[in-house]
Amino acid sequence: MQDMLVQVEPLIPALRRYARSLVRDRATADDLVQDCLERAVSHWHQRRDGSVRAWLFTILHNLAISQFRQSAARGSHVPIDESNEDDFSEAAAQDQKLMYRDVLNKLARLPKDQQAVLLLVGVEDLSYADAAKVLGVPVGTVMSRLSRARERLQQELEGPSNGEASNIVSIRSARE
Repeated sequence: MQDMLVQVEPLIPALRRYARSLVRDRATADDLVQDCLERAVSHWHQRRDGSVRAWLFTILHNLAISQFRQSAARGSHVPIDESNEDDFSEAAAQDQKLMYRDVLNKLARLPKDQQAVLLLVGVEDLSYADAAKVLGVPVGTVMSRLSRARERLQQELEGPSNGEASNIVSIRSARE
């Protein structure tokens, strides 16, 4: 049990980041990580030799995919009695928060397979081999998806190429 704690506990922040990136909701992401850890603890004896990090990310990724499928079939539901004004509006934010949200929105436009590879390799710093294990695809597929994801995200960030209006607002300097 102690061996498991030593290996799993340092990975929890990375699991939370990846889960939040996937579901974009703090409470849902925390529930997803909780389910992942519960599954890891109950199946620890079935773990194969190899990277515990890759194994945990695989569990988390598969749980997220299952959740996406269930919510797509079910549709979204927001109980109005349990919500507050903040759930329906967003307060003005600072420049960095706007850029952060813009990047997240553009990341969300990527296909799910490209998003997953970009997050696992670029954010969570998994090797190509570990990302391939998590996603259940060959290493070459990870490399090509990552290349396409980076290229597409760069195009999205540089601005619209098809004549769409950009949602980036320029902020005037106080010196002007």
